[in-house]
Amino acid sequence: MSAFDPGQPQCLGIEEEYLITDLQSRRMVAEPPPEVLRDCREVLGQNFAHEMFQGQIEVASPVFEHSAQAGAYLGRVRSALDQALAAHGLGFVCAGSHPLATWHEQRATAQEHFRQLFDEFALVARRSVLSGLHVHAQVPAAVDRIAVMNEVLPWTPLLLALSLSSPFWHGHDSGYLSYRQVACDEWPRMGIPEYLQDHRAYDDYLRLLRGIGALGAEDNAWWGIRPALRYPTLELRMTDACPRVADAQTLAGLFAVMVRHACLLPAVGRQYTQARRWLLKENRVQARRRGAQGRYVMSPEQAPMDLGQWLDLAEQVFGATAQALGEEPLFERARQLLREGCSAERQLRCHGTQPEEADRAARCRAVVDLLLQESRDPGPETIHAP
Repeated sequence: MSAFDPGQPQCLGIEEEYLITDLQSRRMVAEPPPEVLRDCREVLGQNFAHEMFQGQIEVASPVFEHSAQAGAYLGRVRSALDQALAAHGLGFVCAGSHPLATWHEQRATAQEHFRQLFDEFALVARRSVLSGLHVHAQVPAAVDRIAVMNEVLPWTPLLLALSLSSPFWHGHDSGYLSYRQVACDEWPRMGIPEYLQDHRAYDDYLRLLRGIGALGAEDNAWWGIRPALRYPTLELRMTDACPRVADAQTLAGLFAVMVRHACLLPAVGRQYTQARRWLLKENRVQARRRGAQGRYVMSPEQAPMDLGQWLDLAEQVFGATAQALGEEPLFERARQLLREGCSAERQLRCHGTQPEEADRAARCRAVVDLLLQESRDPGPETIHAP
């Protein structure tokens, strides 16, 4: 088969991050006892990974050929993790931020990689008690990954807007639907990638930064979408962690479809210009602040769209590719997500509908209860493979 054969499956993988939570106080656990992490490692097996903070763990999935396989896997993982933690009076929150996490109480994970991050980035690293949904989508070796990245980049704020799940920070309404994306801008080489024409320019960029000591030999940029160093993939990193498995599956599937569509184009990435990058940056600002209430523009010639119109345009552009991959239900699931509201909107509704006499902490506890429930419940709406 050629690199562009549409009959090939679009391989993908997912990384999810979970914030361990005390079921009594509803607060994030700063220092889980060793037996807690041991039990988490046992149920997650080789896919378990430590994260920056002791109270945060990650699962890195196997490779899948369809988003439904990813959804089924995540459902099993979360169920097993919930049972393991419940034995210790704990649960987990899968969201961009934890409404009752206090960053200065969290403890760093004692691994050299994380120790270097905290030494280098100090308070910025210590404040990063945040969780993302990371999706890897395979790109054939014959296709320039930077060109594919440039083709997909303008659509990433749409995916962010569907994933928004971090409205609360340090027990307060941040005023953003993704405060996580605001905090990401405190880091170097996060957010929107540099304007790069092709993979050669990307290699030059890395070589320059390594030459001046800004990056180590095995380090990479942390952009919202980037070429992975260890895998032949593009990695989506902009999206917030999703409490509901079906939403994570939907976003992973949409990203994989976008990547496949780009790989099939004869002049991939050619329409990505500096002007479109400027609009991309503004769309990201709109998404993280206003979500479904934002106004979005993909090209200087285009009239502003709302999120529903942008999703309609995505189906026009990517629908045939989704159908060829057996992923056509993704667009209806995304519309359902839009109708129900993203996680941030659901959290804010929960916060706002608590009794008038409830104080701020009580309102946040109710939001944590919502997130605990959604995070452990795979839900009947998970999309199945054809």
